[in-house]
Amino acid sequence: MEYVTAVPHPRSEAAGPARAGRLSLATALLAGALGAAVALLATRQQWSSGTATVAGGDFPLTAKGSDVTGVPAALAIVGLAALVAVFAVRKVGRFAVAALLALSGVGIVVAALLGVSDSSALDEQAASASGDAAATVDGLSHTAWPYVAVAGGALILLAGLLALRYGRMWPAMSGRYERNGAPRAVRRTKAVDPERPEEMWKALDRGEDPTGA
Repeated sequence: MEYVTAVPHPRSEAAGPARAGRLSLATALLAGALGAAVALLATRQQWSSGTATVAGGDFPLTAKGSDVTGVPAALAIVGLAALVAVFAVRKVGRFAVAALLALSGVGIVVAALLGVSDSSALDEQAASASGDAAATVDGLSHTAWPYVAVAGGALILLAGLLALRYGRMWPAMSGRYERNGAPRAVRRTKAVDPERPEEMWKALDRGEDPTGA
C-alpha cells in the first residue's frame, strides 16, 4: 500500500514566490519600456488645434504635445532610467528607485490630463500671428493623443508598483554574486615548485599567488 503524506514538498513552497518574481519582473520591464515609448511618441503628435483672426480671416493653428507641456517627455526618460537603475541597487536604494519610477508615471498622467484643456500654447501662437498680445485662439479642439500619453504614464506607474511590491525578489547587477545570489567561489591556484623560478614568474604574470596560499 502506497504511503500518502500531507506534508507539502519543499520545492512547491518555493516555486510560488519564484514564479511571482519572474512574472512581475517580465511584466514590469514590458510595461515600463512600452509606457516610456508611448509617452514619448504621444508628445511628438498634435494635441490641439484652433484658429486666429488675422486680417479679417481665420488662420489655422496647431500645437504638438511638446508645445503644450514638456513634463511627459521628461518624466518618460526619468522613468526609463529608473527602470534600469532598479537592478543596480538593493534594499532601500531599490525601494527609492521604484518609488521614483511610480511617481514618474503619476506625473505623466497628471500632466497629460492637464494638457487636454490647456490653450496657452495656441494662445501664444494666436498673439504672434495677429500681432495682438491679447489675442486668443478660437475654436479650440483637442485630439486623442493626450490620452495616449496618459496610457503611457499608467504603464510606467504599473511598472513602479510592481517594483515596489516584488522588487526585493528581482536579481541585481553585481560582479561579486552569481545569479542565485551566492558568493562566487574564490579560485585557488596550485602551489608552484620553488625550485623552478620560471613557473613562479608565469604565475605572477597571471595574477596568481605562486605560494598557493
